[in-house]
Amino acid sequence: LEARLRELSFLNSGLKINLEDERTSKKKEFIHKGGLAEFVAFLNKKRTTVNSIFHFVKESKDGITIEVSLQWNDGYNENMLCFTNNIPQGDGGTHLQGFRSALTRSLVGYSNTVAVAKKGNITISGDDAREGLTCVISVKLPDPKFSSQTKDKLVSSEVRPVVESVSLEKIEQWIEENPNEIK
Repeated sequence: LEARLRELSFLNSGLKINLEDERTSKKKEFIHKGGLAEFVAFLNKKRTTVNSIFHFVKESKDGITIEVSLQWNDGYNENMLCFTNNIPQGDGGTHLQGFRSALTRSLVGYSNTVAVAKKGNITISGDDAREGLTCVISVKLPDPKFSSQTKDKLVSSEVRPVVESVSLEKIEQWIEENPNEIK
């Protein structure tokens, strides 16, 4: 219960949630004004990070709000958490597909320009781009569709192109504005 309430406080920036165990009179308060950026910092607190946290929020014309926060660490595993309307998707879905595609396109595009400039031969795959990545993706949309009653995977087809285009735009902008971090 505590973990889920903490998660909800990260997903809803500024929301204050109080938890009291009436058996022991222990009280906990969850309030995270930094939202997903704080969530990524919380997930990476025992790791050595490689870059500062990159965070963006954008609402599309279609009424879909996309919020993403990410940071790389020196580990080898990716840690990608996906949410739709505050509901966790353990199996990801169309929002995860759109984000992964944008991340891979932007980083491969960047590495190709660097390789051409240095006359080297660098090839980066999507797996390389996500190695050591901690990322939280949250979308809010009217009438989401899931693959099953347990809501483990988002299947709303209209979400992927929106998440992909917004993420591509924001990641490319971040790469351009932070060349030292991306190297």
